[in-house]
Amino acid sequence: MKADSMDRRAFMTGAMASALAAGAVAQGPPVKSPNDRLGVGVIGCGGRSETHIATLMEMEKTDKTVEIVALCDIYRPRLKKKAEKIGRPLHEYSDYQELLKDPAVDMVTIATPDHHHGYQAIAALEAGKHVYCEKPMTHWRQWELAKKLSEVAAKAPGAFQLGAQRMSDTAYRQMKQLVKDGIIGQPIHAECGIFRTGDFGERGMPIDDPDAKPGPDLLWNEFLGDSPKRDFDVSRFFRWRMYEDYAGGPVTDLYPHVLTQVIDILGVTQPSQVVATGGIYRYPEREVPDTFNMFAEYPEKISIAVLGTQGSSYQGTGGRDDIRIPVIRGWDGALTIQDNDILFVPDDSVRASGRKEQRFPIEHGYNVLYLMRNLVECARSGARTLDSGPRLAFRTQTALLMGMAAWRAKKTAVYDVEKNAIVV
Repeated sequence: MKADSMDRRAFMTGAMASALAAGAVAQGPPVKSPNDRLGVGVIGCGGRSETHIATLMEMEKTDKTVEIVALCDIYRPRLKKKAEKIGRPLHEYSDYQELLKDPAVDMVTIATPDHHHGYQAIAALEAGKHVYCEKPMTHWRQWELAKKLSEVAAKAPGAFQLGAQRMSDTAYRQMKQLVKDGIIGQPIHAECGIFRTGDFGERGMPIDDPDAKPGPDLLWNEFLGDSPKRDFDVSRFFRWRMYEDYAGGPVTDLYPHVLTQVIDILGVTQPSQVVATGGIYRYPEREVPDTFNMFAEYPEKISIAVLGTQGSSYQGTGGRDDIRIPVIRGWDGALTIQDNDILFVPDDSVRASGRKEQRFPIEHGYNVLYLMRNLVECARSGARTLDSGPRLAFRTQTALLMGMAAWRAKKTAVYDVEKNAIVV
């Protein structure tokens, strides 16, 4: 299914959804009474905000639990375009810090370039807001910021959800339970990946205005943030995913969508070591790799392979849209997904004992709507049964940043447990 498509089956609500939700279970104080709507501020009005806004507007009509009250973007034409689409008066900001001071805003969604995510999420949590933040948690060079965000999110009264929307697919929670129940025996290996065709250039990130210039309607210095200071470049501003100052290519832009659920299914902690290969094999106009393969080894004696390229879209026999279906292997067999079922395949070593293939129907597929609903439910109730909460997001981010560090240095990245540091 496409990332924003509707589900295969009806969305589970109430107690069943809460029981299946993954993540921490600590309780936080409700923000508003169940009859009040949460005021939402959308930070970043570029391409990804289209999905955020469409999802929130759907919830305004059906769930009646949220209301978009504010928009923020450093490029005013983009801000105005989104405001016109919503079609009613809104608070408009060019500075996200001003939006966070707005008492009408209870929750924010963040859809800005990677190097802003961590700062904006921390500021929002410290301002008492609930946060839906697009992946990745931080830019690839912001390891210390990722640690800080994880710590702030653990203590903040607001809930934090990372936008790894495939975590809303019950297939992965069902697979997690099956592994916990021992169906595959001792887990030992997993693989996942993403294969697509697209350079993040004109086709994926069009230049809104080739004649755009810095000024009151385009805040270039604010765009740069903590990245290296550079003169204005229209391509960098509009097609930022092509440049290593602001993005990381497949490992951080795409792999949160496949590695998050595998880490959750297996319950692994931080990798012991990570190696990576890849490079720019098809799109010479970009600075970040278009092909990236990483291999992580965990102290639980489990290995995970994450494979992919943006230069070819064929998934093989285990593909669904651009996602390669994960395979979770154990001593006694393996789990994967086939059609609308989870498939258990017994290992050859146990077939003689009578073990046979088994199928388990998937209850429903993924949708951004479900992940947003999950956050809103937690915000309103004080629960922290988050599908893609901060602890899981940080474990995933650690592995991805180790992969990027290993690839850049052409060495093995090691996680130092005592120092809580990545060493290359």
